[in-house]
Amino acid sequence: MTATTFDTWVRKRPAWAVIARKEFADHLLSARFIALLVIMGLVALATVYSAAVELRDVAPQATGQPGLFLQLFTVATDTLRLSFLQFIGFLAPILGIAYGFDAVNGERSQGTLPRLVSQPIHRDDVINGKFVAGLGIVGLTVVIVAVMVAGLGIFLLGVVPTGSELVRLVSWSLAAIAYIGVWLAFATFCSVVTRRAATSAMVSIGVWLVLAIFGSMIFELVAGIVSPVNPADPYSELDNLRTQISLSRLSPITLYQEASTVLLSPHVRTVNIVTLEQLDRAIVSRLTFGQSLLLVWPQLVGMVAATVVIFAIAYIRFMRQEVRA
Repeated sequence: MTATTFDTWVRKRPAWAVIARKEFADHLLSARFIALLVIMGLVALATVYSAAVELRDVAPQATGQPGLFLQLFTVATDTLRLSFLQFIGFLAPILGIAYGFDAVNGERSQGTLPRLVSQPIHRDDVINGKFVAGLGIVGLTVVIVAVMVAGLGIFLLGVVPTGSELVRLVSWSLAAIAYIGVWLAFATFCSVVTRRAATSAMVSIGVWLVLAIFGSMIFELVAGIVSPVNPADPYSELDNLRTQISLSRLSPITLYQEASTVLLSPHVRTVNIVTLEQLDRAIVSRLTFGQSLLLVWPQLVGMVAATVVIFAIAYIRFMRQEVRA
């Protein structure tokens, strides 16, 4: 591509790409990005360091065993009580909320939204560009954190990940981006429907905390109403548990936890209830990456679909709003 052709392509770029590039640069140079990266990095490094200390004693004897490197991300230590996956599952929504809660109403409160949509661009380019920029900065943060913890794990354990383990780590990074994308879309929706950034932030954080802290309790109560346990029926408890699992999968937190656990744990063979008969007849083996991917494919598609649906609602609502100078 010649310089002239490249310049022509730059001038003919879609308007949403121009907005996305500008927003991405603003995010990248902001104190918000630095603060969130430091918080996520410190939490990730602390959990991986704690797991590496406990695994380091058995690493020389276990060298060559499949999945040893991935245990850094899934082992819950006695010190922190939570694994890397659990910490990220709880804190990662902050990334999506932080880059989406003021995407639209921030421009409106500053009085720049009327001038922005008055430019020779379509209105939908504004919200599309902002969402793409937010998703891009989220992806960059996840990649940086993943590279940091992988490097620390190699340094502390002295174990180099195999090609299959690297593929699993990359697939987990994509799953994490999809998970955070759900919260980014929801925060963007809150930014569209509310006038103040503080209100959209409170709503987004409130929904996140309710699902993260009280979600299991809520799903258990609803399951007790839909499929009550009958002491006279031994199978009613099993139906109740299945209902709880089905309801919990309405939450992106559950979808992320199931997808991440299977992708980073080759020995996990199911995300459903396992009966004693099934456990007695099971053959002890490890799943290939393809088999693990097929197992959690519905969870991955569910997170992507939730992102698309929530953003589509925000998009339609934004397109129907009146923008006054």
